[in-house]
Amino acid sequence: MDSEIETRLIFIAPTSDLTPDRIARFIHNLGNEVTVKETCYGVVVEGPKEAVRQTLGEVRKLDPNRIFSKVRAFPVGDVRRCRAHHGSRPGFAQLEKEWKDLCLVEQGLICVEEGERPPTPKKRGRLPIKELRKIVDEVSQ
Repeated sequence: MDSEIETRLIFIAPTSDLTPDRIARFIHNLGNEVTVKETCYGVVVEGPKEAVRQTLGEVRKLDPNRIFSKVRAFPVGDVRRCRAHHGSRPGFAQLEKEWKDLCLVEQGLICVEEGERPPTPKKRGRLPIKELRKIVDEVSQ
């Protein structure tokens, strides 16, 4: 078994009926060699990389379009990230923004499952000088 330790954040989309408590209990019942910590947006899972990946796979089966994860750079309880040592947590605003945007990702996944094709993005060209001058004139007034 891979001895490399991995720490992952598991986010639950705002539209999911799952709760961090339910996810944590589910993970504990799997019996994998991982540490689980509930958060306001989901859970943090830490352990041997293979066990974490296996756990994530099982958790995602609960609500595939509404459960997401990303690697966390700091281990559980690390004093560089712990609120007990820093007050409000650095990076929380970023996590909150990502959490709110999960609804958009969920809708995209549903569209892909239904066979919808994403729109082709418009090719960006150069801004004509006349338009640039117009913008500059409007801003400088």
